[in-house]
Amino acid sequence: MPANLPPGLPIVPDGERPSSPLRDRNAVHSPAERSPVDEAYVSGPYEMSPEDFEEAVSDALQLIPPKAASAMDNVAIFIEDDYIPPPGEDPDTVLLGLYEGVPLTERDAWWEAGSLPDRITIFRQPILNICSTREEVIDEVAITVVHEIAHHFGIDDDRLHELGWG
Repeated sequence: MPANLPPGLPIVPDGERPSSPLRDRNAVHSPAERSPVDEAYVSGPYEMSPEDFEEAVSDALQLIPPKAASAMDNVAIFIEDDYIPPPGEDPDTVLLGLYEGVPLTERDAWWEAGSLPDRITIFRQPILNICSTREEVIDEVAITVVHEIAHHFGIDDDRLHELGWG
């Protein structure tokens, strides 16, 4: 892990971290992990209103330790219904979340000159499609939010998998 990250990283929520029965499934969180979700584990979709899903994302953000949350810089979090692969990308790509931006570990003085905020998007329907209970949705949202915020801090997918946040 880069030495210039704030103390307390990698991101691990205070108290118990979510333990998901879905963790062994090949859930896809970012472009580096393009393999499809293993259909054998899909028992959803779970029905949840957009408002309840937004509340689950908000609750997941509360899991971020205060020290890590205060270190986040110029990042916006969005919820979209589904990931739509751009032209040239496999149309069957399924993402639960996506980080787009320049990680804190790669920013220079030039970065602040007119840079748009980093963007974290949580995709509602793919998460609901792989969950069969409200608890599974809440757990998967928490895992996805932490996973994408970790990318903002420069933590790559390999390290996230080692830490159990893959």
